[in-house]
Amino acid sequence: MKLRGAMLGLLAGLTLAAPPAQAHPVDAATLTLNEVQPGRFAMQFQVGSPALRQEIAAPALFPPPCRIEEGYLDCRPSGLAGTIQFPWLEGTMTRLMVDVEWLNGARLLRIVTASARSLTIYGSTGASSLRPVVLDYVHLGVEHILTGYDHLLFVVALTLLVRRRRTLLATITAFTVAHSLSLAATVLGPVSIPAAPVEATIALSIVLVCGECLRAEDSLTRRAPWGVSFAFGLLHGLGFASALMDIGLPAQHIPTALLCFNVGVELGQLAVIAAVLAIRALAARARFAPPWMGRGVVYAMGSVAAFWSLDRLAAVFAR
Repeated sequence: MKLRGAMLGLLAGLTLAAPPAQAHPVDAATLTLNEVQPGRFAMQFQVGSPALRQEIAAPALFPPPCRIEEGYLDCRPSGLAGTIQFPWLEGTMTRLMVDVEWLNGARLLRIVTASARSLTIYGSTGASSLRPVVLDYVHLGVEHILTGYDHLLFVVALTLLVRRRRTLLATITAFTVAHSLSLAATVLGPVSIPAAPVEATIALSIVLVCGECLRAEDSLTRRAPWGVSFAFGLLHGLGFASALMDIGLPAQHIPTALLCFNVGVELGQLAVIAAVLAIRALAARARFAPPWMGRGVVYAMGSVAAFWSLDRLAAVFAR
């Protein structure tokens, strides 16, 4: 408990950190591209702010051979593939919705902001088209686990609960298998569950594991943590799927993008576990373990998760 307390104390700042609320107004913009002929798209561009619209010379810089002609984007003969850049987003608070729909029914919906002023549209054939898919979706997976505070706290709580390395390996493996299954099932179509109850249950899963961290007596979670992590991993996979579907998947490379996103999630998850174990080892070596620190930070984690639970449950019943 002392070692856990030291490690939790060092993690307290990260646990309670949250992005500051933005007080500035956010402009909205939409770029819609509907393929009307192979490689030719009807284009519509709308901006909420008239003043901003007057400043924009062109909605985007499209990859060659694409060119804008009287309200149409002509990318023949190779089609729309490559990086679309939005330099006008720099210095703005605008959230740009990009909606691309192809003749075959494939569709891509993405949000672009000033922090990332480009969007990659992937080609359909060849190894060269797979490379950007792999890089982008691995990066998106890592980013999602590291910025998804609910998933992050759940992984941290599991790592704190399970002290034996072999048991921890089995627990994390079960979590990985479970969320991989539910992620694939949701993205590929057989499973469809509303996001609101899933998000509420994910928050409750953190409350449960934090409660188990504080319990002194034996319990099912302590005896078989892999079973609990598998059950909740299915729910977390549904949460991952919701985020991935919001990001969008390249129609020609759905299996590759799905696999790479999952790989990125696992890399981020392993990095978090490694950081927790490293801090625990450093705390043990330094013998810095105030007795109150461990329980205090577990209570802090559980309290944050409890707030999320109530907030998300309210959203469920408000529908």
